[in-house]
Amino acid sequence: MSNHKESTKTALILGATGGIGGAVAEGLALRGWRIRALNRNAAEAARRQPEFDWFQGDAMQADDVLKAAQGADVIVHAVNPPGYRNWGKVVLPMLDNTIAAAKAIGARIVLPGTVYNFGPDVFPHVTEDSAQRPKTRKGAIRVEMERRLEAAAERGDTPVIIVRAGDFFGGSRANSWFSQAMVTPGKPVSSITYPGRAGLGHQWAYLPDVAETMIRLIEKGGELPAFAVYHMRGHWDGDGRQMIDAVRRVLGHAVKVKAFPWIIVPLAAPFVPFMRELREMSYLWKVPLQMRNDKLLAVLGEEPHTPIDEAVKATLAAIGCLPAA
Repeated sequence: MSNHKESTKTALILGATGGIGGAVAEGLALRGWRIRALNRNAAEAARRQPEFDWFQGDAMQADDVLKAAQGADVIVHAVNPPGYRNWGKVVLPMLDNTIAAAKAIGARIVLPGTVYNFGPDVFPHVTEDSAQRPKTRKGAIRVEMERRLEAAAERGDTPVIIVRAGDFFGGSRANSWFSQAMVTPGKPVSSITYPGRAGLGHQWAYLPDVAETMIRLIEKGGELPAFAVYHMRGHWDGDGRQMIDAVRRVLGHAVKVKAFPWIIVPLAAPFVPFMRELREMSYLWKVPLQMRNDKLLAVLGEEPHTPIDEAVKATLAAIGCLPAA
């Protein structure tokens, strides 16, 4: 009997055209994994990334997810509603479809987590076990997502890995503070709009480092507990200047720093979904929050970490803010 199944592992990526889903898919493919991906326009996605096995379907349809998941060892649940529309209505049904598919085929679920689960009552030092009393609607949904995953893992239905990290930056596909608020994609950087107060620390997570961390944990697989949750330390900007200084070093010239116009956010929120998101998450810029990665270090020995200048340079290049060399 051939041991083909043993030698080639298969991952189903939900959200493979997004920032974190795409980065995990590419990283696993480089390690020899077969990559399946579900997309509402599979033909178009396949033209852009022919190396993946694309399935036509929708994460909101349980049958589509189950069909795409057949034979998968891992399901990476990195799918978000486009443009944050209908977050409250679609996020939990999509996760339930992933849990059902993983249970049916015996796969592990991997979820990119966030800091939204936590409210300021547990800041500044947040561990995996800190109390989850979210301040926002989105945070409450995040808590419920993890609760459902933990219940599935405890029933023995499916093992789960969750990696929580700070504010993403990096790549061309991620919706992030960096690419949507601080600089303007596609234009040379003449000024930076900084959302935080001077002197206040902020935690960033470079998307390729988050993807690499998730991949290393996936490879550990069976050595991990059934419900395995880890925090990344990422890039800790102790006073709000480190990120700005890195942009200046990469550009090689001074740039003006402007305060983020928080005053317009409530006015724009009813009309612009991203502004609504910003308003909900504004508390993360008012209080320093630092995630401890002791648990992750105990498992991996190190946290994948790209130096800040290299990470910022790659990010600016990916979003078209650096002149072509």
